[in-house]
Amino acid sequence: MEPLIIGHAQRPRAFNRKSGEQLGFYYRSNAKAWMTGLIFREWLQKMDQQMQDAKRKVLLLLDNAPSHVVRDLPLTNVQVFLFPANTTSKIKPIDAGIIAAFKRRYRRFQLQDAIDRDEQQKADIYKVDQLIAMKWAKAAWNDISSKTIANCFKHTCLFERETQKNEVGSEEQDIENELKDAINQLPISRPMSVHELINPEEEQQVADEEISDEDLIKLSSSQDQEEEEDGEVMDENPPMSTKEKLNVLHSCISFLDLSNPNHVIAHKVLRNIQFEIRTIEKKQTTLDRYFCKEY
Repeated sequence: MEPLIIGHAQRPRAFNRKSGEQLGFYYRSNAKAWMTGLIFREWLQKMDQQMQDAKRKVLLLLDNAPSHVVRDLPLTNVQVFLFPANTTSKIKPIDAGIIAAFKRRYRRFQLQDAIDRDEQQKADIYKVDQLIAMKWAKAAWNDISSKTIANCFKHTCLFERETQKNEVGSEEQDIENELKDAINQLPISRPMSVHELINPEEEQQVADEEISDEDLIKLSSSQDQEEEEDGEVMDENPPMSTKEKLNVLHSCISFLDLSNPNHVIAHKVLRNIQFEIRTIEKKQTTLDRYFCKEY
């Protein structure tokens, strides 16, 4: 499933006057960046259509948030079950580890970028604009394996427990170890723990904030009015030519030691990127020659 991202502005400055859809995202907005009944119903109907196209029928488990309005929706392939109040923290699969898996992967992108910016002696090593954060979020979500999600379901009381070895725990532990190493590489005198990194106090304050019916009505009526917001945009490097891109990739490939299994994987990836760049350049050159042809 494609992640739905909700922001404050319809076209943030980082979008460079493009829409979320043009940039490859399922993106909606309102003043508080909250899920509303209107956005949720649109998302649910889209999911139902996807399940119809895939010829699948699914059961969707949800908490009883005010925005989760399913009444009178003509759903054919998605059946919705709302958890009773005060039970979701114990039995909701997304609270049983899926959110934590997502945040580990997102923070990994953030710390890797901070280390790069520190090596480049940037003034603010944690600076990031909304578009980059959205790219990290989408990549982090896509990186979560079906095994991880299945394992999180097993941690709940929804199904009969299976007695089998937990293969996913080691994957999540490896990411936690990467996060610890990344934290230690940053110029921090008193570094926080991984738990503090992926569960900041201010995040819990937002999660505990209640949404009134009046808030939802205001958000639903104003969500399409805001077109632009003031916000920082990351400093963009000048676009590289095809030759420059290929030279950088060549330097990276030359560095690799093919006796190292990890380097072999990296070598394959870099060669694929080289091939894509050369293919695009060849197509562009062919088009240019066609349109510049003298008749």
